[in-house]
Amino acid sequence: MHFTPKTFLVLATLMVMSATAIAQDSNKPCAEPSMLYVPLVYDGYKSDNGPMTSPKTGELYSLDANDAWLQEAIANTERTHNMRQRAMIENPQLVAYNANRLPEAPPEGVIPSDPRQGMLTIVPPNVSVPDDVTPADAPNLKIHNWLHIFNASLQFTQAYISGNWYQGGENNLALLGSINWNCNLNQDIHPNWLFNNSLSYKLGLSTTHGDSIRNYLINEDNFLFTSQLGYKAVKNWYYSAMLQFTTQFMNNYKTNTRTMTAAFLSPAELNVGLGMTYNYKKADDRIFTLAIAPLSYNLKYCRNITDIDPVRFGIDAGHHSKSTFGSNFEAKLLWRFTPSVMITSRLYMFTNYEYVQGDWENTLDFAIGKYLTTQFYTHLRFDRSRQRDDDWNYWQFKEILSLGIIYRFATVN
Repeated sequence: MHFTPKTFLVLATLMVMSATAIAQDSNKPCAEPSMLYVPLVYDGYKSDNGPMTSPKTGELYSLDANDAWLQEAIANTERTHNMRQRAMIENPQLVAYNANRLPEAPPEGVIPSDPRQGMLTIVPPNVSVPDDVTPADAPNLKIHNWLHIFNASLQFTQAYISGNWYQGGENNLALLGSINWNCNLNQDIHPNWLFNNSLSYKLGLSTTHGDSIRNYLINEDNFLFTSQLGYKAVKNWYYSAMLQFTTQFMNNYKTNTRTMTAAFLSPAELNVGLGMTYNYKKADDRIFTLAIAPLSYNLKYCRNITDIDPVRFGIDAGHHSKSTFGSNFEAKLLWRFTPSVMITSRLYMFTNYEYVQGDWENTLDFAIGKYLTTQFYTHLRFDRSRQRDDDWNYWQFKEILSLGIIYRFATVN
């Protein structure tokens, strides 16, 4: 029969307890319980400091009574300890355990002894609860079917340049406000369903001295709403329907002119698709979502075609809207490297098999304390449905580096 070190420790403990029980129940002489029967367990090296003396008088501590029994017990304990310590030093290969990494102790219980049969059994103790004692009421835990994450931030940059600065330049103040709200179905309660909703809005303003008509310039105005509804197919894949809507709210003009370039619902874009969604989540540090829609409907809309040329947005001249069918996919990533450093990325593409348009947005967030943050934001866009630019071709690019305050709110399970 093969015995593991854990088995030897349990058997040795039972032997000591059994010997104690036999000594109490039988008048016949038997071996007294001793720590020498227990396997060697390293719990640190202890040197012999000698007898305890008073730090004031230097005399030995002593009881004002007959303490022969106590001195004998102390001597036996020290003798046992010294023997075990010497055994561990001379035979370290016999030390099976460390006191900090002991195996699980045997279950608590009563061990009745029967020397005639030579058997030991562990019987759970009988615990009686008085009638006047009742268990504590369970805490009233609220179950959240929806999980909310809300972020609001105000970023700013500022520069002051005196009029006689040798390099020249202009004073500048820029503000960027953003709101992000996520409302997702709690998958711990509804594991077969996926329902994620996201709403974000960014508005950026900056002072401009190069424009003689206006005192400020709008450099960011973007409203985006996305929604995904899915039913589990296999593992992390879901049959899903996807919706995306984007527009802006403020009027925008070319510098030093009254030519309007954008306004509310000019442009606006709606995309609805059917397909599959892959959803992966590791705690709250890594969240990745990939949505593929082979069947997709895209609607481009321009409300104001009197002041704005709809051709700039891929809409035929004289028309408010243009509908096409095609395919799209969207990938989202949230990766929190440390509690203070986080990156979010979104890649979206649509094609009607005649043209391709796509957006790739990345935000690197450095938290400074609880309410301060530094953000580096980039937005790369490709759109072949619009007119070709001589410098950038069909590409568009935006980059913002800012420092500001942020407020976060989240609902936990």
